[in-house]
Amino acid sequence: MIDFYLNGQRQSGVEVPPDTSILELLRTRLAKTGTKEGCASGDCGACTVTIGEPNADGELEYRTANACITPAHQLQGCHLVTVEGLARGDALHPAQAAMVECHASQCGFCTPGIVMSLFTLHENQRRTPAPLTQARLEQALGGNLCRCTGYRPIRDAALTMGDYPDTHPSWADDPGLAVDVGKQRQESPAELTSQGHFSAPRDLAALRRLKAERPQARLVAGATDLWLETTQQLKALDDLIDVRRVAELNGIEATDDGWWIGAAVSLSRLEPLLEEAYPAFAHLLHRFASQQIRNRATLGGNIANASPIGDSPPVLLALEARLLLDGPDGERELPLGDFFLDYKKTALAENEFIRSIFLPRPAAEQNLKVWKLSKRREDDISAVLAAFAWRLEAGVMRDVRLAFGGMAAIPRRVPRTEAALEGQAPTLEAFAAAKAALDQELSPMSDVRGSAEYRKLAAANLLERLRLMIDTTHNDTKVTLDAYAH
Repeated sequence: MIDFYLNGQRQSGVEVPPDTSILELLRTRLAKTGTKEGCASGDCGACTVTIGEPNADGELEYRTANACITPAHQLQGCHLVTVEGLARGDALHPAQAAMVECHASQCGFCTPGIVMSLFTLHENQRRTPAPLTQARLEQALGGNLCRCTGYRPIRDAALTMGDYPDTHPSWADDPGLAVDVGKQRQESPAELTSQGHFSAPRDLAALRRLKAERPQARLVAGATDLWLETTQQLKALDDLIDVRRVAELNGIEATDDGWWIGAAVSLSRLEPLLEEAYPAFAHLLHRFASQQIRNRATLGGNIANASPIGDSPPVLLALEARLLLDGPDGERELPLGDFFLDYKKTALAENEFIRSIFLPRPAAEQNLKVWKLSKRREDDISAVLAAFAWRLEAGVMRDVRLAFGGMAAIPRRVPRTEAALEGQAPTLEAFAAAKAALDQELSPMSDVRGSAEYRKLAAANLLERLRLMIDTTHNDTKVTLDAYAH
């Protein structure tokens, strides 16, 4: 049974099967039909809702999520806000008022999701004022598609909603709401449903015990990929273990050599660390799906999914990241490069799980470049992703680490191509040898995102881009290439 708050009102004892999404719960059980289903895969944003969860200070932090692929049971001890809960009587919330006055709704199907993204942006802006830059606006709305191509008035609404009366929903003035939600969260049971299994352990010991008892159970964190099995393939997910509340999987521990990042840490939470340590990696996150997805998706999940086109593994491979695996039989550590075995196959034993990921600190004079090629700039899957790490010492390249996604059955480094550049000056001849090695080292497939020929040419061109960027005699070209890369 799920206990949560919906638009300020407590919902108690809601019983649904483990593979019920928030969208299905809203529309079929709670008669809240303002939230729409568009793609049922987290791509269009029509189903966007806002979820408030208590932070360390006991306050509710609100983030957007795709209701179509978020498990309903993850609402336990949360405050769910939908488009029905924004107005105060007849007085519209500024996000709604601006959408009306700017004529930003056309067919209206996607409008509720857009309004929820703007609502969340406005509320976070109200709590932590900051300039509403174009980058912030794109980040907030990057996961909302308007099928009627009405983006200009939507943008106008976003930029002007601060000019309207600051009308809040009535629940926003309830000082006890955060306390009640927090108390509800603390009292959450570990087993949330009798219709199948949906377990939500709080610590590592409980997770190990559940994996020993039910080794076939599927682990779920953000569910941004797993949930497609039920929405797209109509598979039953009736035995799930939710790892989002396992304390040991949610921390970021700094050491002298780097950071141990808990496998359940979301990409949004990870962004500040990457902004400081690896700006190129942080920039990739801006093109990693959408804000709604990044709020839920985890670094551990992106690795465990073992997709050849996952965005983070090539970068982590180039940075020589390591994994800490855990389970009832104990823990073990291995390099990330040894984790991927074949297409969708990993070194995880049946009862094991990823506990944390070690991200090394940048070495002195280390450089990192990450380039993602996709059909859309935002909220799209990679055709090719390249991550290049190196140092330039006395005019030659050292510690060269090159990794690609979308070029093989697994994300992988290219050791022969690395060897062609190691200890060499970044000359045309050295990079020509590297391109020749790369052509022999990788044999990509053709699919809807690109042909094998395109991928080979694109990968070689990315090596050429790298040469131009580290060649100090091409300063003008470097600025141009940086601009296009971003």
